[in-house]
Amino acid sequence: MKVSGYSGIVGRPGGTLASAAVLAALTALCACTVQPPAGTDGKGNSPVHIELPHSRTPGGTGGPAPGGASGRTSGSAAAPTPSAVETVPPHIVYTRGDTGTGVRELQARLRQVAWLSDGPTGTYDDLTAEAVKGFQGKRGLPRTGETDAVTWRRLRAMTHTPGKWDLYLMGGQPAAAPDPRCLTGRVLCISKTSRTLRWMVDGRTVSTMSVRFGAQYTPTREGVFHVYWKSRHHVSTLYHSPMPYAMFFSGGQAVHYSYDFAARGYAGGSHGCVNVRDEAAVSALFTEVRNGDKVVVYW
Repeated sequence: MKVSGYSGIVGRPGGTLASAAVLAALTALCACTVQPPAGTDGKGNSPVHIELPHSRTPGGTGGPAPGGASGRTSGSAAAPTPSAVETVPPHIVYTRGDTGTGVRELQARLRQVAWLSDGPTGTYDDLTAEAVKGFQGKRGLPRTGETDAVTWRRLRAMTHTPGKWDLYLMGGQPAAAPDPRCLTGRVLCISKTSRTLRWMVDGRTVSTMSVRFGAQYTPTREGVFHVYWKSRHHVSTLYHSPMPYAMFFSGGQAVHYSYDFAARGYAGGSHGCVNVRDEAAVSALFTEVRNGDKVVVYW
């Protein structure tokens, strides 16, 4: 019996009986390479599909993943239950203890929607946190007192971008350069541009504080004056309003502490006086200033 390759197996005269055995072996070999039915894992089992949380569309329903992928995979792990998918908290933009111009903008916007009466100060304090809580609660958001991304977006959508004066309503505005007339002697150097008062002695700034001026029909006079009378517990005889720590420099106009300025900031105005909102600062100033000291009011 002689077999040479496959030459004597099929379709050739003179083939031997071995051709039947070889043919059977080839049939068995071909049977081992038959592909499993589509949709199985190669063992006849259907694959398990797992829905990935990140493959959901923005609308919250399942859908194709980016790039055209189905968002599904196969394997032996069980599909996660909804409770197993973690909820990522919103990103915190500002919180207690933060400082800077961003916090000042937050406070200015909270003032626009009447949730904050003080500030802007540029410091995220307890008053700011309480204002944020109130804003959040009114709109059905978690009352955390922290300004997260959701709260920040909602507040920005309801308010306009604050301007320079909005950002520095209650102090913090950098003082303008002193007028040349302020550089000698003892001077209350008052700038209408920056709305600040410098207390200066021989060209040196001793203290600085925020001030406001007269309203449209009762403007604060500009020029060079001198303090001619001090009255610690003064009450206006014309308007019957308190004027503590009053330092008169031109007729009935004086530098003095203002309860209204402390409460409402630049939302109001005086009857011509220079209002100070920081009581501790004006109290110290009242102690230092003497009758005869110069007062310079300028733009």
